[in-house]
Amino acid sequence: MRAYLHSVPEPILTINGVTKDYPAVRAVNDLSLAINRGEAHGLIGENGAGKSTLMKMLSGLERPTAGSITFEGQPLELRSAADAMKRGIAMIHQELNLIGELSVADNIFLGRERTTLGLVDRGSAETAALKLLNQLGSNISPRTRVNRLSIADQQLVEIAKALSCEARLLIMDEPTAVLSERETNALFRVVNQLRLHRGVTIIYISHILPEVRRLCDRITVLRDGQYVKTVEPREVDDADLARLMVGRDLGELFPQRAAHLPDTVLEVRNFFVDGWVRGAGFELHRGEILGLAGLVGSGRTEFAEAIAGVRRRRSGSVSIIGEPADIRRPADAIAHRLAYVSEDRKLRGLHLDLSITENTTLANLRAYGFPLLKAAARRASAQEHARRLGTRCATVQQRVSSLSGGNQQKVALAKWLDTKPNVLILDEPTRGVDIGAKQEIYGLIHQLAAEGRSIVMISSEMPELIGLCHRILVMRNGRIVGALPGERATEADIMHLAAGLRENRVA
Repeated sequence: MRAYLHSVPEPILTINGVTKDYPAVRAVNDLSLAINRGEAHGLIGENGAGKSTLMKMLSGLERPTAGSITFEGQPLELRSAADAMKRGIAMIHQELNLIGELSVADNIFLGRERTTLGLVDRGSAETAALKLLNQLGSNISPRTRVNRLSIADQQLVEIAKALSCEARLLIMDEPTAVLSERETNALFRVVNQLRLHRGVTIIYISHILPEVRRLCDRITVLRDGQYVKTVEPREVDDADLARLMVGRDLGELFPQRAAHLPDTVLEVRNFFVDGWVRGAGFELHRGEILGLAGLVGSGRTEFAEAIAGVRRRRSGSVSIIGEPADIRRPADAIAHRLAYVSEDRKLRGLHLDLSITENTTLANLRAYGFPLLKAAARRASAQEHARRLGTRCATVQQRVSSLSGGNQQKVALAKWLDTKPNVLILDEPTRGVDIGAKQEIYGLIHQLAAEGRSIVMISSEMPELIGLCHRILVMRNGRIVGALPGERATEADIMHLAAGLRENRVA
């Protein structure tokens, strides 16, 4: 439950006419905004709206081209993230900034090690870390290596690190993107505790609009690097926020379902993946969009990876258009015209330091004369995919790291569409993507199915499974425990099957 502020609002952060220019683009344009002390302030906007650039300026990673920022009544002129921490500003990035091989205590005090007589005092660090973690309601051991923690617990370590610097402004960037509902609720309890009992101000960035409305006292919308409006949650619904973000009425978010053909394109039987999948299988028809739902840890991603040869399976069979397909590695999947788009586009889907052209054609190099590659043909293909997917870029020669999250996702899709697959497995295709880009991706998925491609779509967002899919399979503990018709499924139906509260029900 969201807690409201009862004191008279007092700005802790004031942004006055801030502009940030890069060589090819103005990322933030004459932006003015005030954040009140002790509030949770939502910051939303499409990918490329200027949110990340603004946060980089607040956390010392970038400097404004023009304008001024004051924090606690004093000019904020930062040259590094360390400067920001000294001023009491900490940022928790979507990709957590922790070192997995070090302990929790070592991560919390990294660069600020506690010493006694010139030697690192691990006992003192562990005692202080334990106190911080206890304040957050966590029972994590300070001696535990970070790479053994869940993502939710790693976020608590990041928050503890911020508190160890006595942060008074905490910026959280997409903190629930990979959390379950239970973990999200626990995080919200911590955020409210920080605000109400420690007076910490929160800037909360998220594409999940119901979460922003639930947690935040006020919400500011950015579009094209400019300030649009600041509203209170009770004044708007999700559709109002979406209109403010994209500058137009989105209309129907999901396209009308088209009928699929009855012939079976992909048949998966009796898959076992050690520790994850136990006897799972399904049939996929031509032009069908098949949803795969389940709670975190249900085995959805591991099942998909095994089908595509990314992960080893112990047993199981795959048939494509009636013929056995021995898929043991990604190259086998490509040869059988099956593509898997990973849920982790930054680590497993894309090479961020390579160009759009290089990424788009990377999985299909033999089509471009490998090893003597035809640069013009690669560039022309990348341009065509960018046009079709609506990828916003200055040129297909620019690095993928320079693109917004939604446009990076489009490049990840383009990479596998370039292999001309008959079957596409899309794992969380809209994670970390704004509402406008989501609608574009939904339209693309619908179009691919209408062209006769067959699609398996894994998603943690039940509304998009219900809105897009012809059928929805539900996984629990590595098994398919039920199937629902997409046009009649409800979120309650899916959750009851995923949590084991209902017997199997087959569409």
